[in-house]
Amino acid sequence: MVQTHCIARIKSSYADFSDKEKQIADYVMSNPKKIVHSTISQVAEDLGLAEATVFRFCKRIGFKGYQAMKIALASEVVNLMDDIHEKIKIGDSEKEVAEKVFKANIRTLEETLRIIEKDHFKEAVQAILNANKIEFYGNGGSGSVAEDAHHKFLRTGLQSVAYSDSHLQIMSAALLNKNDVAVLISHSGSNKDMLEALEVAKNAGAFTIAITTLAKSPLSQGADITLFTVSDETEYRSEALSSRLAQLSIIDALYVNISIARKETMKNSLQRIRSAISLKRL
Repeated sequence: MVQTHCIARIKSSYADFSDKEKQIADYVMSNPKKIVHSTISQVAEDLGLAEATVFRFCKRIGFKGYQAMKIALASEVVNLMDDIHEKIKIGDSEKEVAEKVFKANIRTLEETLRIIEKDHFKEAVQAILNANKIEFYGNGGSGSVAEDAHHKFLRTGLQSVAYSDSHLQIMSAALLNKNDVAVLISHSGSNKDMLEALEVAKNAGAFTIAITTLAKSPLSQGADITLFTVSDETEYRSEALSSRLAQLSIIDALYVNISIARKETMKNSLQRIRSAISLKRL
């Protein structure tokens, strides 16, 4: 788990918070500068909650305690951007709705880029480069991201495949070995099918990469490397829908890195693919 990005962690876990946790979360996001200069006692008093409740909230979002959360928040406050996402309202024109959707997407990408851990991303790229085979797993909306990943990685000349069927996922994962990589894509990180696929892939000896939301989850804690996404939930658009753009962008970034590393090898693959695709054109 990354050690900063307090606001991003709160947003990513918000849907799963209890009522009291949401009360604290709302207070932190609305008063970040005040939090930095307040004690845990002052925050608890303002909210009418016990200090222990505030402390548990800090632990819930991955910090050792209130002081650790304050330090992370302080580093964000310096460059904290105004929230460019405005709520979509009934009566907004079609253009206004489009603008707000685009701005929300931009923010999702900016916040996801901000939390990418350099060393983890580099390790993921190296693991894929050294793999004999890369398998992409995803269910539901994340299944389409897995298919997109396979569509891209075909061009690299590396052996890849995508599965969105849970039975095919575990069947194929059982045949992996230490020279293979499994990339598991899940917004929640708690999808039962993904966790089963993760367990089977790890037992087979494969290196596992998770792409999931910035929150503690069984998937993020079980994978060898986790690449996190950040997204906001709105009245008309779930967090999972918003996160898909971030998932696709992480896949794109992995693909381009692999393409650069395999530039010469890819020339032959691309030439053969373009030649085959040309047969589909009139």
